[in-house]
Amino acid sequence: MIIIYHQDYKVLSIWNKTEEKPVEFPQQSLQQLLFFIAKKFPSSLIVWCHNSQKDNLNLEQIPSIFHHKKIMASYNPSENNYLPDSIGYVEETPFIKINKEVHYPTWQMSSCVGGIHAEILNSIAEKSTNDFDYFLNSIAKKMMPLGLLCYSAPELLLNKKTSFTSLKATNLQLFKFVKQHYRTRWVFLLFLDLILYEKKVPIFSLIGSLFYKRGNFNSKLLDTVVISSSKKGNHEETIDVIIPTIGRKKYLYDVLSDLRNQTHLPQKVIIVEQNPLPETTSELDYLQTEVWPFEIEHIFTHQTGACNARNIALSKIRNNWVFLADDDIRIPPDFFEQAFEGINTFAADAVTFNCYREGDRQAFEKIFQWITFGSGCSMVRREVLEGSKFSMKYEFGFGEDADYGMQLRNSGTDVLYFPQPSLLHLKAPVGGFRTKLELPWENDVLQPKPSPTVMLYKLEHFSSKQLWGYKTILFFKFYRLQPIKNPIQYYKNFQKRWQASLFWAQKIHGYF
Repeated sequence: MIIIYHQDYKVLSIWNKTEEKPVEFPQQSLQQLLFFIAKKFPSSLIVWCHNSQKDNLNLEQIPSIFHHKKIMASYNPSENNYLPDSIGYVEETPFIKINKEVHYPTWQMSSCVGGIHAEILNSIAEKSTNDFDYFLNSIAKKMMPLGLLCYSAPELLLNKKTSFTSLKATNLQLFKFVKQHYRTRWVFLLFLDLILYEKKVPIFSLIGSLFYKRGNFNSKLLDTVVISSSKKGNHEETIDVIIPTIGRKKYLYDVLSDLRNQTHLPQKVIIVEQNPLPETTSELDYLQTEVWPFEIEHIFTHQTGACNARNIALSKIRNNWVFLADDDIRIPPDFFEQAFEGINTFAADAVTFNCYREGDRQAFEKIFQWITFGSGCSMVRREVLEGSKFSMKYEFGFGEDADYGMQLRNSGTDVLYFPQPSLLHLKAPVGGFRTKLELPWENDVLQPKPSPTVMLYKLEHFSSKQLWGYKTILFFKFYRLQPIKNPIQYYKNFQKRWQASLFWAQKIHGYF
């Protein structure tokens, strides 16, 4: 491990922690020295630390934070990040509003303290002339979708409440960052949002940013970095499977048949069968008439709703891992065997798998940090599930999957996306005895836009700038889908529907 100590980007000293001796270095910028050290020590972890945090650096925790080579982590103990909150106008991911109390996925890096493996730096052809914070954020932003796992890691410091003054990007640097890392249209949307919501007109920053080109990394270089996590869990690879079902007897039978053909069998399958019709009983006769190579716990209820059903099932799990499954998927026979190979390589605690429909083109081919969560195609370690439930606020609405993913992230658990092994989602027709719930706002003359549960999710998990940025995008997208073509009338109608959505979201939040 090599540690670079700096004072506001000026390198003061470099220490070889492995050999316990200083490293001589030429007079170069901090990012140039980062590449210099990477070439000189190609198998080392490289750590940077602001001189004010030298005695606060938690050396004991570093090996567990950087437990494989494809991890980049830093920590900024101040409230503000290098990029201003306005970056939320152009990105609707969980990586903007950082929970600094826990180990949290984000591409927003800091020069305060952090680290990256030399092999990752040596896979980057681009040599930045920007300041160090800009450079760190740029690496993480570009390489996160390519498979570099990026985190805000408070464990890097012994005292995460320490005083630290974070350097901040200027308006020009913000616009330049957006131009270099997003599509060009986002520069103009950022400019528009700053006018609309902050009464700012940064015209020179807008114009200046247009002279910069978008940079790209060669993803194939990152693919050559071979990883194997040093975290060796002592958890047996035992699995509980939970399946909520309603009116899909045949499809559920196929799922159970796939499970009994697994090369790595689950120990227990928990089925929550719903039927809203009074005085009805289970239709799943094959649970009793056939022999299954795992325990089946069958719960029958007249209360419908996927959130309630999944919560009932989660309360019954006992094994080390839980696979959350839909009742209309098809599972290849080596699914769990392959899943554990990937999980152990990355030491992952939560994984959402590629769940595609027949004829779909695979959208993602790399393992990377996922922005949501799949409640019908995910595996999660039981220990990290404790204290989390599918929120009943989202029952019969939209957003319960994404909300559950945010619960995991805010408890310190990252969610990875695995393209393989994959699942086939049949999207089966709904069961014949399903009843449609009438939502409280359905009979309103003025229908809320967006859906109140979508608004609720954004209120609970977005920054204020992300919410306003989403409003602007929705305004433009919805215009061509609705009948009012007079721009002034449309604006007035949109504002009223937005307020109606806010009203109902707040009502849902308080359970009416």
